[in-house]
Amino acid sequence: MSGVWVFRNGVVRLVENPTSGAAAAASGKRKALLHTPSGEVVSSYASLERKLAALGWERYYAGGGCGDGMLLQYHKRTSVDLISLPKDFAHFGSVHMYDIVIKNRDAFRVIDA
Repeated sequence: MSGVWVFRNGVVRLVENPTSGAAAAASGKRKALLHTPSGEVVSSYASLERKLAALGWERYYAGGGCGDGMLLQYHKRTSVDLISLPKDFAHFGSVHMYDIVIKNRDAFRVIDA
């Protein structure tokens, strides 16, 4: 996992190195997010949002400051945690998957796809 940290509009994020992503895909080391209770691999944001909602996560709509609209964010009323994901599922990478796993240890796992 390599890349460059980018600071834009008050948000710091890791932009994964496209060459290492291509190399990982070629070597078969792509990652996938597995919902452990159902055994289902998350393949879309619609599917992920349903699973997160069942765990108490709600979509967070920031008043105009949400990184120029390029992020989907979720929060839990019982926690200070925030999950930030790229709006385009094609850019949903292992960094985002591990963030979800850390905040939902019993419900998700990252696997080799």
